[in-house]
Amino acid sequence: HVPQVLSSTEEIVELYRELSRHPGLSAACLGPDITTQYGGKYCSLYTEWSQRDLARAENVKFCRQYLIFHDGVSVVYSGPAGTCSEIKDELLSRESPSGALKAVLRKVPGKEKEKEKQFLEVWDQNRKVKSIDLTALDKHGSVYDDDQFGCLAWSHSETHLLYVAEKKRPKAESFFQSKAPELGASDEDTGHPKKEDAPLKVGSPRPGAGSGRQGGCGADRAVPQGEQFVYHEDWGEALSTRSVPVLCALDIEGSSVSVLEGVPEHLSPGQAFWSPGDTGVVFVGWWHEPFRLGLLHCTNRRSALFYVDLTGGRCELLSEDTRAVWSPRLSPDRCRIVYLENDALGPHQQCSRLRMYDWYTKHTSTVLEAVPRQAWGEYGPGGSSGGQEGVLRTIAFIAGAFPGIYCGALPGLCWAADSRRLVLDTAQRSQQDVFVVDTVTGTTTSLTADAPQGSWSVLTIDRDLLVARFSTPSCPPTLKVAMLPDTGREAQVRWVCLQDAPPVPGISWGIRTLRPPPEQEHPQYGGLDFDAILLRPSEGPAAQKPPLVVMPHGGPHSVFTAGWMLYPAALCRMGFAVLLVNYRGSLGFGQDSVASLPGNVGTQDVHDVQLCVERVLQEESLDAGRVALVGGSHGGFLACHLLGQFPDTYHACVVRNPVVNIASMVATTDIPDWCLTETGLPYTPDALPDPAQWTEMLRKSPMCYVDQVRAPVLLLLGEDDRRVPPKQGLEYYRALKARGVLTRLLWYPGNNHALAGVEAEADGFMNMALWLLKHLRC
Repeated sequence: HVPQVLSSTEEIVELYRELSRHPGLSAACLGPDITTQYGGKYCSLYTEWSQRDLARAENVKFCRQYLIFHDGVSVVYSGPAGTCSEIKDELLSRESPSGALKAVLRKVPGKEKEKEKQFLEVWDQNRKVKSIDLTALDKHGSVYDDDQFGCLAWSHSETHLLYVAEKKRPKAESFFQSKAPELGASDEDTGHPKKEDAPLKVGSPRPGAGSGRQGGCGADRAVPQGEQFVYHEDWGEALSTRSVPVLCALDIEGSSVSVLEGVPEHLSPGQAFWSPGDTGVVFVGWWHEPFRLGLLHCTNRRSALFYVDLTGGRCELLSEDTRAVWSPRLSPDRCRIVYLENDALGPHQQCSRLRMYDWYTKHTSTVLEAVPRQAWGEYGPGGSSGGQEGVLRTIAFIAGAFPGIYCGALPGLCWAADSRRLVLDTAQRSQQDVFVVDTVTGTTTSLTADAPQGSWSVLTIDRDLLVARFSTPSCPPTLKVAMLPDTGREAQVRWVCLQDAPPVPGISWGIRTLRPPPEQEHPQYGGLDFDAILLRPSEGPAAQKPPLVVMPHGGPHSVFTAGWMLYPAALCRMGFAVLLVNYRGSLGFGQDSVASLPGNVGTQDVHDVQLCVERVLQEESLDAGRVALVGGSHGGFLACHLLGQFPDTYHACVVRNPVVNIASMVATTDIPDWCLTETGLPYTPDALPDPAQWTEMLRKSPMCYVDQVRAPVLLLLGEDDRRVPPKQGLEYYRALKARGVLTRLLWYPGNNHALAGVEAEADGFMNMALWLLKHLRC
């Protein structure tokens, strides 16, 4: 008798609908402190959430407000104020430093046959005070709302707003266009710049006089011919409409926009903010010579911190110019800027350094270095389960172990009120924890050591009121607040839950640690271990001996942290055990672990996953006759490898946009450097195809093992994927068909690498679930 897994299509649809309703928490913003007539203090907390709406096939955003009463030391009372309301068409929003104003970038559908427009709005406490049609002003292309370049920054004087937009392109026409007779030239054509194009002076509320040139098309600028089809390089996956970013400033009172001058031609600017004193703008500049490489999730692209002076348009380098930097954050006293730094090229994600630039002394210091290995308590050769894991963690914390910084960005507001400490979250092995960093001494203290295990992230900190998100594999995101204690007392932090989410019943989970056998140790980086998170059904008939779904993560330099994930939770509720493997090379285990993988993809990562599967099948009551693989990107690369290298272990497979042939991917992807780096080869932009290198790339690819594959394979491909172009999946599909292996391919138009469109994600889940049920004979 085989334990039953949920198998009716209607029930699976209902389960997915229910679990996909759990909202994600995306942003938080604290309002100014208000003192009551009784002397108590409170402030409002504005939060933004997003939720899948399956009926509308889109993600909807909504906001909810809370009140927090505090005495400056602890939170006295907190609770919601009113109900949720949906936010429509907001691309970016930002409160001003005083909290009196709010700026919103909004998209507005065009009337009749017009294109969509973008408006920049300013609101005060009770109404909209400005609404500016940026599309009509026509100073630039569309405004960037992405995390990579995008920003919406208030000047300290609250008179100007800074943002990043696509550079305006002159209209081009055909060689054969018929010309309309000229009826007298307009201002623009005769080279008289319009009045509002005077250079920007931010200290005063009105644009002042000066010598800056700020636009104005001279008469010699005729409409160019033969330029309609010129190729414009872009920044790759998910940034395909980003080509030449420019910094733009809106003078709120004059309702005029200026495109800032002085940014060198070879740089793409982004992540900008106003300098102390509003004298200029600080920004991150990415080199785009000799050509642009994909930037999403690539914190290894050559970039530096710059300052452009508004009066003379002078541009000054503030950091080293041979590294990769991002996430600059100005301290509340406006004296110091912290930012993250990696080496340029090499693995796309690494253990990062935290650097600090002093605005007045112009001195740069390293606050935190990359951590080769985390000092971690002693343990025996076997894996450890929940209880023992807790003991290990306390040993680690007593030793002051800090895992290093592994994060895509620092929180938008991350400084404590003392302008000396800052808070950040980072992967710490298979958890995500919050740390406070003293920038003077370089000491780090965990703020979540005594809190429940799971995934913690900082949403904001303001006047030492800290707002965080917490989730686990069985508990959707919840909202937590705390006051940051004084220096030296940080470990006494007390978290208060503001918005709870009931845990999803029927899911139990734990983290286990594994060490590779001696013959699989890395010759240079010995003694590394790795983790896996195992979810299993804790109720229902399948809880005794459930089938197992193995999921390695993509990247390969990323990590599964013990937080809420829709697919694993839904599979577990259906009756599958789910194994999430953080093989060597994952983030959160020290830089040595990251460095151990390039040159060993297809072997070290594959063997780590296989070891983990074999160990779990030995130690847990699972059905070894029903094991499947599910993975995307590099996780798909590993799934296809495992299918061919260990065909007896696996009985079904589902892969999303998998890498199957590194040699054929190198010429089509937005990240050719990845193909060489992970194969263990040097990357230079001018390298020519070398047969020996191509051989090596093919040798490390799953395609080499396609002859041994027997399990049925379902492929999910995004038509607009620039990272692992869908030709990769098609190549595998044809190879499997030619060998008589059962295979099915789903093709998702309008979706890129993540397949994160609500419709594609839901359809992908249903097809995956039905494929697993069918081929694991559930």
